[in-house]
Amino acid sequence: MGRRLLGLTLTLTLAEARRCSLRWSSSSSSSSSSSSSSTAFDRLEPRSFSICAHIDHGKSTLADRILELTGTIPRDAANKQVLDTLKVERDRGITVKSQAVSMRYTDTASRKQYLLNLIDTPGHVDFAWEVSRSLAACQVALFVIDATQGVQAQSISVFRIATSLNLHIIPILNKIDMPAADVDRCKAQLRNLLGIDLDKHPPICISAKTGLGVDQVLHAIVTRTQPVSGAQHGETAERDGPGFRALVFDSWFDHFRGVVALVSVKDGAVRKGDKIASSFTGKKYEVIDLSINNPLPTKVPILRKGQVGMIVANMKNIEDAEIGDTFHLAGESVQPLEAFEATTPMVFAGIFPIDSTEWPKLEDSLRRLTLNDRSITLSRDSSLALGQGARLGFLGTLHLSVFRQRLEDEFGQRIIVTAPSVPYRVQYADGSDQIISNPVEFPDVSSNNAAGGGTGKKKKVVGVEEPIVRGVLACPHEYVGAMMELCAEHRGTQLSTTVAEFTSSTSTSSLSSSSRTGSGIDAPVMLEMTYTLPLGEIATTFFDSLKSRSKGYATFSYSPSGYARADIVKLSLLVAGAPVDALDICLERSKAVREGRAWVKKLRDVVPRQQFEVAVQATVGGKIVARETVAAYRKDVTAGLYG
Repeated sequence: MGRRLLGLTLTLTLAEARRCSLRWSSSSSSSSSSSSSSTAFDRLEPRSFSICAHIDHGKSTLADRILELTGTIPRDAANKQVLDTLKVERDRGITVKSQAVSMRYTDTASRKQYLLNLIDTPGHVDFAWEVSRSLAACQVALFVIDATQGVQAQSISVFRIATSLNLHIIPILNKIDMPAADVDRCKAQLRNLLGIDLDKHPPICISAKTGLGVDQVLHAIVTRTQPVSGAQHGETAERDGPGFRALVFDSWFDHFRGVVALVSVKDGAVRKGDKIASSFTGKKYEVIDLSINNPLPTKVPILRKGQVGMIVANMKNIEDAEIGDTFHLAGESVQPLEAFEATTPMVFAGIFPIDSTEWPKLEDSLRRLTLNDRSITLSRDSSLALGQGARLGFLGTLHLSVFRQRLEDEFGQRIIVTAPSVPYRVQYADGSDQIISNPVEFPDVSSNNAAGGGTGKKKKVVGVEEPIVRGVLACPHEYVGAMMELCAEHRGTQLSTTVAEFTSSTSTSSLSSSSRTGSGIDAPVMLEMTYTLPLGEIATTFFDSLKSRSKGYATFSYSPSGYARADIVKLSLLVAGAPVDALDICLERSKAVREGRAWVKKLRDVVPRQQFEVAVQATVGGKIVARETVAAYRKDVTAGLYG
C-alpha cells in the first residue's frame, strides 16, 4: 500500500494525494471496527457547532485544543492548525476552506456521552460565503474574541451572519493569559456593540494556547443548547423514520469515487444502498458509501438526524451535488431546505499562462480548483499581448491572492494575473444597460460610442455607474483622523459614528482621555464608523494603507450596496504604438493622469531597449495623458575596427 500511495503522490496534486492517503489509512484502520464505531456515533446525542472569530483571534488554536480534549487527536505540542490542511492556510496562518470533524465527548459533570460535530470556518470577510454555508449546518456558534484586541469589524460581520441564522451564541474571551488582556472591556463591547445579554449568555474566559477553560466550552455546548428534536439518545425510531432530508453544504470531486457530498442530516436517516434524489435537479442516485471525519474519514452504515457526514452516490459531475441542495429519499415528497443566497463576485482579474502553450493545462487546473469554490466565476478570455486566458470573479482581493497561491502550490502553475477590476454598469441612450467586468470591453466614454452587444452597431453612452459598498471601520479614537483622511482619499462618504464603551464607567465624554502604557495602548476608546465607498477604491491598496496608518489597530468589513453614477474612464497603455490590452484599467477621471504617469514610468524600466527609441504612452479616449521614452542603443561606430 505504501508503494501505491507513493506512486500516486507523484502524479496527483498535493491536495488529492493527501485526500487519498486519508481515505486509505482510514479504510485500513477502521474496516474491521466500522460497525462498532458507527454504532457508538449514531446512538449519541448530537450537537453541531462552529467557531466564529476575526483573523488571529485564536479560532484554529481552539479547534486544536477541542480535538485534543475529546481524544480525537493525541495531545502533542506539534498540533498547530490541524484543520487547516491547505498549504496557503499554514503559510498565511488563516482559515480559507471550511472543515468538518465529528468527535465523541463525555461531559465531566453528567458523565453522559455526546456526538460533537465541529465545522471550522474562515474569519476574513472575503470568505463570508464559506462562513454562511457552514453555519447553516450548525446549532451553536462559538463567538471567539481576542481579549487583548476586543471586538473587531470582521467579528461584527461574522456575528451578524450567525444571528441571522438563529444560532445559539456562546461568547468566548480568548488569550486571557496575556498581560494586555482586558476582560471587562471585552464584556462591555459584547453588551454595547453586539447587544448580547451577558446574563443569559455569560462569556467563557479561556486560553486556547494553554487549554485553560476549554473544558468549560465543551460543557457549555451540551448544557446551554437543546438537542435536535428527535435526535436524543435512544430516540432512533423517530430519527430513522421517513422524511430524510440532508443539506449539502460542501462537495468536491474525487478521481476514484466521483463526487463526494458533505451533508448535515436535518431529518430522518440514510443508509448505504438507499435511493436518494436531489431537490434541485430531480436526479436519483444510489448511496454506495457513507462516512464521517474523526478526524480521518471513517465509514459508517447509516447517517442519522443531527449528524454531519459524507455521501458518495455515483455522482459523476460536480453539478450533481450543488451546494445548498436538499437530498431526500427517492419517491418521497419533502419540503426542500432553505438554500444559500447566491454570491456576487466583487473583484475580477484575468489569469494567463506565462508560456502560452501551457494554456490547456492551466485551463484544466482552473476548472478543478473552481469546482471546490463555487463563489468564483470563470469565463474564457483572450489578450493580444498574453494570448488565451481566463477571466475570474472573486469575493475580494484576499480571495484572489489565496486562489493564485493555491494554483501555484497545488498545481505548479506559473501565471500572470492582471490588475484587479470591478464590474461597471454602462447605460446607453436607448435605455439599455450592460455590466462590464473586463476593462478591455469598456467603451470609449469620451466619444460617447461603444460596440453594441456584438452586433457591430454603435450605441451612445449616457452614463456609467460603479459598484458601491457599505463598510464598517473600527479603530481606537486616536486614529480616527487618519482613518477619515484615508476614506476621504478613496471617495468615501461617512454615514455614522458609534462609540464603543469598554467599561461601565466609560462614556462618550471620555473620548478625549486616553491612557498609555509604554508604546502600547491601554484600553482605548473604540469607534465604529460607517462609510459608503466605491468598490474600485478598496480593491487595490486600501487595506494596506488602513493597517499602516492605524499601526494594525483598525479593521474594516464591507457588504455590497448597489451602484452609483461616476465619471469612469479607461486608461490604455501603448508600447511603440501597439496597445497592451492586458494592462487596461478603469478608474475615475481625476486619477487618470497620475496613474498614467506611474504606469509609463514602470514600463519604461522593463521594456527592453531596441536599436530605435520606443515610446511608452498612456491614453484616455485616444488622448495621450503621459509618455516616457525607452532610449535606443547607442550605435558603436568603432565596432568595425576590431577583428
